[in-house]
Amino acid sequence: MRIVIALGGNALLHRGEHPDAAVQEANIDRVTTAIASLADDHEIVITHGNGPQIGLLAVESAADPALSAPYPLDLLGAQTQGMIGSLLVRTLHDALPDRRIAALVTHTLVRADDPAFGRPTKIVGQVYPPEIAGDTTGRRRVVPSPVPERVLEAETMHELVSSGTLLICAGGGGVPVTADPDTGALVGAEAVVDKDLTAALLAEDLKADFLLILTDVPCVYTGYGTPDQRPVLGATPADLRRGEFPEDSMGPKAEAAARFVERTGALAAIGALDAAYEIVHGRSGTLVRPDPRAV
Repeated sequence: MRIVIALGGNALLHRGEHPDAAVQEANIDRVTTAIASLADDHEIVITHGNGPQIGLLAVESAADPALSAPYPLDLLGAQTQGMIGSLLVRTLHDALPDRRIAALVTHTLVRADDPAFGRPTKIVGQVYPPEIAGDTTGRRRVVPSPVPERVLEAETMHELVSSGTLLICAGGGGVPVTADPDTGALVGAEAVVDKDLTAALLAEDLKADFLLILTDVPCVYTGYGTPDQRPVLGATPADLRRGEFPEDSMGPKAEAAARFVERTGALAAIGALDAAYEIVHGRSGTLVRPDPRAV
């Protein structure tokens, strides 16, 4: 099978951990173990989150007295792709010495008139000082998160994966860019694209058989964190949309899985990083199948 794996931000930084380089280097071993268990039998494409990393870089850039203006989010996103991509390449190279592995800086086209630019919703980074945070609580920074329209390097990715390369790409949802309507020239956008929605789009473009969304819970839950919490072990896209999951956590993951399954008729699943192998083999996680009435 061809599997697109979307790694959550917890893959490199667990909740509450300091975003030190040593912490992320230590945590990457869990990712390597999970992916190596699938790589022998499947074509693998990896995407990853970058919320903590881009948030840290944004704070550092804003506080740097040597800069006349902070670096924009699109360039900071490119930096996180390089950093996280390098960590993944190095550890996977050690675990899979006979496999070709590459990390690709990727750009995602968004619409300049996307309403998201006027309604920031995406939380990046950890808790910030009040003078840096962007929302009304003075504690977290929220930025626009436009809908991904197209992954610009999709054709190159297809060639790499078809040649047997384990590919790391579209980190942080890809570097967001808009295209000039007259010239087609690309311009960076001050935004962060949701990595799960980009993963669904990428999996569709690459004709993947399976979209695997890995996070820090074993499956999707209804009523998460309440006395009525219940696991969802199997679902259709319609079932997921009826769940009304939080927009800042499970919501984008559920929507990404639903979109991919609806548009392709293939399978998607959501579950824990450490159970990646079991999820693909139907023994863990939430499996999302097409609605038989829609086939």
